[in-house]
Amino acid sequence: MEVDVEKVALKYALANAVRFGGKAEVKAVVSKVFAELPELRTRAREIVAVVTDVVSRVNNMTLEEQEKLLRETWPEALVREKRVEEERKLPPLPRVEEFNGFVVTRFAPNPDFVLHLGSARPAILNYYYAKVMYKGKFILRFEDTDPKTKKPMLEAYDMIREDLKWLGVKWDEEYIQSLRMPIYYEHARKLIETGGAYVCTHPRDEIKRIRDEGRPDPCSLLPPETHLERWEKMLAGEYGEEQAVLRIKTDPAHPNPSVRDWIAFRVLDTSKNPHPLVGDKYTVWPTYNFACAIDDHLMGITHILRGEEHAVNTIKQEYIYRHFGWKPPVGIHFGRLNLEGMILSKSVIRRGIEKGAYHGWDDIRLGTLIALRRRGILPQTIWDLVFEVGIKPSTATLSTEKIHALNKKYLEPISNRYMFVAEPVKEYVLSGVTLPVVAEVMVHPSYPERGRRKIILESPHILVEEGALAGKGEVRLMGLGNFMIGEEGRLEFLNNDVAYAKDHGLPIIQWVPKDDNFPGTILKAERTEVRVIKGYGEPATRELKSEDRVQFVRIGFIRVEKPGVYIFTHD
Repeated sequence: MEVDVEKVALKYALANAVRFGGKAEVKAVVSKVFAELPELRTRAREIVAVVTDVVSRVNNMTLEEQEKLLRETWPEALVREKRVEEERKLPPLPRVEEFNGFVVTRFAPNPDFVLHLGSARPAILNYYYAKVMYKGKFILRFEDTDPKTKKPMLEAYDMIREDLKWLGVKWDEEYIQSLRMPIYYEHARKLIETGGAYVCTHPRDEIKRIRDEGRPDPCSLLPPETHLERWEKMLAGEYGEEQAVLRIKTDPAHPNPSVRDWIAFRVLDTSKNPHPLVGDKYTVWPTYNFACAIDDHLMGITHILRGEEHAVNTIKQEYIYRHFGWKPPVGIHFGRLNLEGMILSKSVIRRGIEKGAYHGWDDIRLGTLIALRRRGILPQTIWDLVFEVGIKPSTATLSTEKIHALNKKYLEPISNRYMFVAEPVKEYVLSGVTLPVVAEVMVHPSYPERGRRKIILESPHILVEEGALAGKGEVRLMGLGNFMIGEEGRLEFLNNDVAYAKDHGLPIIQWVPKDDNFPGTILKAERTEVRVIKGYGEPATRELKSEDRVQFVRIGFIRVEKPGVYIFTHD
């Protein structure tokens, strides 16, 4: 392979990666290479192999390395991509100067569930601000310290990692909170020693009454030495569930009752609810707010972008910072993201899977990222969606049609056209033609330079969707010619004049050879069910490979799951 081909591929792979947060896509790069070097189309397989190798190397680079190489080698391409990036407008982060301009953000999922479209928003925003806008650090942190109520799923850790890689979100550091328990114990002890935390042994009903009245917890008035003893008893397993909790001292009369001396640690019986990573090694577990506050400080987080539902958590966590004398990170809260026509609810999805209503996390009716990926939604589309919604504090409601419109922008240029005839079908016999007949179908009408695909008919028998010719006198069979509909399933050849078809307004009909086609199945998500569409593709469809993106004429955009099995993406 000539060196210049690799260079062209590298240029477009770097530009594509810089545009989409560090991850280039093979098909997009191939399209650019062919546009610049159209004479190479006859060697498509060879070129795709080269591009695939180049894209793999580029995607293993950091975003900074990609930008540096692009700037040094093809600065004009970087300028073009920067212009595109400028179209994505996000407001600057506040108070960046207080951290000497170095921004550190984190994405902290609970691995009790896979990521969904709503999860992609904080992941992309935190990554973009830290790595792209401010050239700082981005951290992935698994918050998995509730083995009872929000029990982590062992498979979710890797599934979340894969979802982020698919999005093009790369992290500099990774932490798992369940593996950091000694750190939380150490800081809990320090808080007890300095009077910032205490062990409460009151029954739940009694302490609720005291807190609702805005009175101090009687346990909070005891000396630190007493609480250190109680703390050691908690760690030694001398208290059962709900017999003792560690509370953070706040304001007993705080306007929000949930903030009043909130719980930092509780006892959990992990012999009954073992943690998937550490089993029953620990029985005293930190709550979300405690572990989160400690880690945000120790990891140097400067800005936290998360949903508005965390506004109260920000208030709670600030008490940890006050007790330790630490500077809190800057909190930014955005509104909820609702999506019409797609299932995002964790509880609904989980129940559906348990009852067999959905076959798994990648069921194409769901709004999980793994399902969207399987359906054929591209990561670039998710990025565009997140940037369009931004960090507005108000709730944003989007339709699936909006996602489809954004996705179509990327699918349209890379999706070549193929004919697929869905069942039920009807057989027709061509007359007035000399066999073998060669039909020529355009690979992509918007890109005539991609040429035409030939279909050789050794037999006059073809298949057409049943009813497609009903009530019609003359039709044009795509790429084959103009025909008159005769009796007993015969099609009489008229001519192959495109102008004739246009002047007479002939409907264009797709078809496949009866004796040389490739059976296939399309899975199409429809609100409450997955519709199965069986049919036959033109001969070239047997060459399609997993992950190919194509368009079946008059059906829609398709992701190839494997040869003969197709996922309907959208119209």
